[in-house]
Amino acid sequence: MPIRVDDVMQLFCRLSQVKGMEAAVKHSGRGALVVGATVFFGCLMGGLPGILAGGAVGGMLGAWMATGRFRPVPQILLELPPAEQRKLYDEAVAILRHLDWTDIVQLTALVMGNAGLQQKLTAVLRNYLSKELRAEIKYRK
Repeated sequence: MPIRVDDVMQLFCRLSQVKGMEAAVKHSGRGALVVGATVFFGCLMGGLPGILAGGAVGGMLGAWMATGRFRPVPQILLELPPAEQRKLYDEAVAILRHLDWTDIVQLTALVMGNAGLQQKLTAVLRNYLSKELRAEIKYRK
């Protein structure tokens, strides 16, 4: 049976939920933008003292924005744009291609009953999150 992108995303959501995976995606670009904007406005409003104040405030806001907040991996996966879901899908299909299944329930049961498949798919997901999204990953207890 051909594997659909939605089915693979559901499988990854289930697997990451069972493993208790959470990830924090860092937004360093947004943080840098905030720093630049506050320095600019500080300069316009107060000259040299405004630059100093804008830099200090912007630096703190930028650092706060750059630190990721941990969220459940299924939430992150469902928010991915279709092109990013396709990247993850392509890597997973190489592992799932040889399985014989009829629906997502059976595919999920096959994967959840096989520790080797779980390990391979978890590694694909972990690599994707850390390399493509530059996310920090942790596991709930």
